[in-house]
Amino acid sequence: MSGFEDKLSRVAALRPRVQMPVPRPAVAASSNSEQLIRLLGGESRTNRFGGHICVRCRFTQPQPAALSPRALRLLSPGSPESVCDISQWLFLDTETTGLAGGTGTYAFLVGLAWWEADGFVVEQYFMRDHGEEASLLLEVLERLGQRRVLVTFNGKSFDWPLLQTRFQMARIRPVPELAAHLDLLHPARQIWRLSLKSVALAQLERHVLQLDRGQDIPSETIPQRYFDFLRGGPPEEIAEVFRHNQLDLSGLAFLALRMSDLLDNPESRECAAGELFGISRILQRRGENSSAERIYRRALDEGLPEAAEQIARRELALMAKRGGNFELSTALWEKLLGDSAEGLKAYEQLAMYYEHQASQPQTAAALTREALLRLQESFRAGRIPSHKYQQWHASFQHRLSRLSTKIR
Repeated sequence: MSGFEDKLSRVAALRPRVQMPVPRPAVAASSNSEQLIRLLGGESRTNRFGGHICVRCRFTQPQPAALSPRALRLLSPGSPESVCDISQWLFLDTETTGLAGGTGTYAFLVGLAWWEADGFVVEQYFMRDHGEEASLLLEVLERLGQRRVLVTFNGKSFDWPLLQTRFQMARIRPVPELAAHLDLLHPARQIWRLSLKSVALAQLERHVLQLDRGQDIPSETIPQRYFDFLRGGPPEEIAEVFRHNQLDLSGLAFLALRMSDLLDNPESRECAAGELFGISRILQRRGENSSAERIYRRALDEGLPEAAEQIARRELALMAKRGGNFELSTALWEKLLGDSAEGLKAYEQLAMYYEHQASQPQTAAALTREALLRLQESFRAGRIPSHKYQQWHASFQHRLSRLSTKIR
């Protein structure tokens, strides 16, 4: 073989071997798949990637309602105007083979829902085996192309990243760009974490929305139900997963409407103290300080747990200080004095006021010495960690040294 021919053979050896696709026989619906379709009133859908099961239901509740632009700005600051158009909303909830995420986790059931005319439509896509994933994902992508405002519960951390991973691995088509993604878990935590031990969606439905799920299945059983189905198990077990997914989607829609109503004009709503405190925190983070101040006061009047009460007084004191109302700020700080984190913050703020605003360095020094005593008591009692103690101690000592010099 000549040198030139030898080089050609080596180049050819480096080329990837092209394998002709082996025709994959159509998935023969097993007996339990056929029973599942009949049980749910679903259908077997096919596209260029294969087939999957689709179940489509229409519910009269929840009814669509006009959404508050103000509430949606609070829930999703910076979102475009289209976020207020509920015809663009697409609710998403997935049921998966595990909660760890990663490339080995499949979304075997994807539930989507939207408002259409005067009804609430739920469409669910189910893969009878892992080979049907591409077919299922294609249909999900088509729906995402029609409605660009995604609404989820913990979807930013779990459902959406999982689907993005599956889209990337399947390489079906580019994923449509979302106009907005409303993840209701985070504002729900802010509003109800003082009122409820858990802000899981089922708990919010029961205690906030007054909805009754009836006999629902535990979420932790869902992966095993799917594995049992793949082994030929009875379809009734997986049919209950479909119902669970439908309940999650309708509960998510009810929650979105409730939060929109609550944040539209919170000062006129009847709320518990814990809800008022959570709404105040949201308003403050979004820069609506005057509304936040009024609702903080309502929350204090209603009666808050001690930790939340201290936070509310601290924020009111800081707002009063920024507004130049030092008399009110000082009065609020004096009520907070103590050995807690908020109490130590109060000592610091009062010392700053008496040093810089009132020109009373002796009073500022006395407060700083008292703060050091409270700090040591708290540390000895184990109420403050070592690193926090060191930070506060260094700060107060530095202030006391400066004040002593100023007094001399």
